[in-house]
Amino acid sequence: MPGNYQRTVKRTEDAFQACNDIVVCFQERARVERQYAQQLSEWSNKWKPLVDSSPLYGSLLQAWQCFLSSADRLSALHSSVCRSLVSEDGDRVRTWQKETFHKKLFGGFKESQDFGTGFARAQKPWAKRLKKLDKARSAFHKVQRKEQTARDREAHAKGNPDVAIEKQRKIQEERELAQREVNVRARYEKVLEEVTRYAPRYMEEMECIFDQSQEEERKRISFLKQAFLSVHRHLDVTNNER
Repeated sequence: MPGNYQRTVKRTEDAFQACNDIVVCFQERARVERQYAQQLSEWSNKWKPLVDSSPLYGSLLQAWQCFLSSADRLSALHSSVCRSLVSEDGDRVRTWQKETFHKKLFGGFKESQDFGTGFARAQKPWAKRLKKLDKARSAFHKVQRKEQTARDREAHAKGNPDVAIEKQRKIQEERELAQREVNVRARYEKVLEEVTRYAPRYMEEMECIFDQSQEEERKRISFLKQAFLSVHRHLDVTNNER
């Protein structure tokens, strides 16, 4: 139906906003990683002089010192995760976003405009035919109601002694006049046939534009899948040799 393609056109703007949200999400997680790394480092630096001056010695002292040095390595690891989330994952999404979506001077995106124009161009003759069909349908139904009312009045007037002969003849003429308006039905059927005949061509043209939009959507989905997989690899410290 006319205008329903707007949901498909809006996917471009939705995807652009999703990229913004994803980058902000990555940045917030990066801050969490940085804060954790800083807290680990601060904790380790606080305890190092106390451990070194403790009465423990030998393997017990080494175990306690290793406890702190492992925190330093973990701090460095989470610092690298922070950098990866910002400089690799976030920048990668931003770069792709800039290359994929092209903003117009007065708002909106060129991609949205192209798809919207394509859909509107394909739908214009169809919408024109539908409008013509609605007009013909309304006229046909109006005549049908008029004819049925005339039939009912004639049936009520026949054999009714309270209705004058002249009045009955006038009612009969109204019914005959309503029956003669069959050209309205013919026009309605002709327009309906025209719409039915045009439907396959209309569907083919709309599907052609939609397929182009779907291809762009598939590219977006594929890229964002890879972006999330990259984040997953960076956050999965169990697979990091360090």
